Amino acid sequence: MKNKIKLFENKGIRAIWDEEREEWYFSVVDVIGVLTDSINPTDYLKKLRKRDALLGEYLGTICPQVEMPTETGKIRKTLAANAKDLFRIIQSIPSPKAEPFKLWLAKVGSERIDETVDPELSIDRAIANYRRLGYSENWINQRIKSIEVRKALTDEWDKSGVRQGDEYAQLTDQVI
Repeated sequence: MKNKIKLFENKGIRAIWDEEREEWYFSVVDVIGVLTDSINPTDYLKKLRKRDALLGEYLGTICPQVEMPTETGKIRKTLAANAKDLFRIIQSIPSPKAEPFKLWLAKVGSERIDETVDPELSIDRAIANYRRLGYSENWINQRIKSIEVRKALTDEWDKSGVRQGDEYAQLTDQVI
């Protein structure tokens, strides 16, 4: 695991990369401190857990204690959440700073629901994102085609009994 400080409005949020799960974990107390401007974000979290009993249960089951450095450099265990679980926590914070996150979550959730009804929308979204990132039309077309080819190939491997694991991962890495 590697540690990193993420900045939000010039305030630090401790984060750690979990190699095994391949995802970032963020300090819950740091996020609460940034979004609430609380002098004591740990107490704010305790009150939040009491006010929202479901959140309290949720935090106890899905948010691990991970070691992160404190401001003084000491390594201490702190409650951490991945991005998905962090969004659930943010939903319970009654703060004007949390509102942009909540609005964005509602928009993304609505878009994903629309995509389950019309899957072509997800392809359109991918193309729009590639354009926004500055990729050429030729690159985008090749990328979409390579995704299609990779999917067909991995479907054939599945039918042939190639098991997912290290070899499967190595083969699919070669296709990309």
